[in-house]
Amino acid sequence: MAGTKTLAAHSPQPKRPLGERIKKDLKKNYLLYLLLLPGIFILICFKAGPVGAMVIAFQKFSAFKGISGSEWVGLDQFVKICQDPYMLKLVKNTVILAVLSIVVVFPFPIIFSLFLNEVRIKKVRHTVQSLSFLPYFISSAVMVSILYTLVSPSYGLVNKIIEFFGGESIFFMAEPGWFRPLYIILQIWQTFGYSTVIYIAAMMSIDTEQYEAADMDGASRWQKMWFITLPSISSSVVVMLIISIGNIFSVDLDRILLMYNSSVYETADVIQSYVYRIAFQSTGFPDYSYGTAVNMLKSIIAFILVIVANKLAAKFSETRLF
Repeated sequence: MAGTKTLAAHSPQPKRPLGERIKKDLKKNYLLYLLLLPGIFILICFKAGPVGAMVIAFQKFSAFKGISGSEWVGLDQFVKICQDPYMLKLVKNTVILAVLSIVVVFPFPIIFSLFLNEVRIKKVRHTVQSLSFLPYFISSAVMVSILYTLVSPSYGLVNKIIEFFGGESIFFMAEPGWFRPLYIILQIWQTFGYSTVIYIAAMMSIDTEQYEAADMDGASRWQKMWFITLPSISSSVVVMLIISIGNIFSVDLDRILLMYNSSVYETADVIQSYVYRIAFQSTGFPDYSYGTAVNMLKSIIAFILVIVANKLAAKFSETRLF
């Protein structure tokens, strides 16, 4: 009898029905779910909801007839994309800006955070970190306005310096060759502080005993930075790289629209700006279907790139997103 009681005590209890468990959890954590509701509402309205409207990429959409009344044309819009001679230039401009963002912009916060972590005076380190993060909260409109002021051909500081050394004033914002460098400079200025915070946070979790052991072995600061700090934040670097690759076709549209004009279309016109023009152009009738098809194709390619990048990250390291 004693053995039977012992077995009964240790036997697994039957699981409660799912509905009962959900009710119990809702009753216990209802305040947390109330806090979650606004986020869920925004997610449904502005993220999940608009996905259904992508069906207009397969229609000859008319704003007067609506989605239900518009003519179904299948893959005609995607065939039109393949036949559009201007699309190659758009893809080229987008990819060049994206590659420059990864090659030039992406390493910058890593290098900056490595050196900032070596600053021993805490007040100086915290001040520099705060100042580097500040531009992230400034809107693109303000940043571009500051850029316009600095490179103005008549009163800009940059042109005043050029003229002081005997050069001629340059109208930077109307030169196609200067659009990409100016775009990258603005992107570094506005975004590197955000990534720096992430890398600094990863560095804070590094075991200090590793540095102490390296000091005992006579390692220099450069060696500790290269062999301890950088490998320790490699998982964060890989995750940020995967995110950057996923955004390879998603350049900052606000910044481009504020910076570009018809004289720099040759280098400044990208997929997003083209979609904006054809879907919301002020002259003629907007082509919502074609704009949606272009944007949908861009999203599919970006999704494939994320999958590939994640597979490569899983193969060569222990970091993966899913």
